[in-house]
Amino acid sequence: MTKADLLAKVAKKTSLSQAQTAKVVDTTLNEIRALLSKGGSISFTGFGSFSVAKRARRKGRNPQTGKEMTIPASKVARFRPGKGLKESVAGKRR
Repeated sequence: MTKADLLAKVAKKTSLSQAQTAKVVDTTLNEIRALLSKGGSISFTGFGSFSVAKRARRKGRNPQTGKEMTIPASKVARFRPGKGLKESVAGKRR
């Protein structure tokens, strides 16, 4: 499914125009992005939560040369699925 497909489905179910739906979805995603960029987290009960995790500096290898290198520490976005999503995907809940 693409973003356009999602917007079409949501617009149809909510009786909003696709432009209005796109504005709502884009605003929601931008707010989640802004919150995570500040190191925050957000949780949607039954769906899951987004948070920021720190990755430590580590050793790695350049796949082209085989030379050992140090991969710097970084922050990454993480998603942890909630119980409702896990059950839905497993087919236990509809």
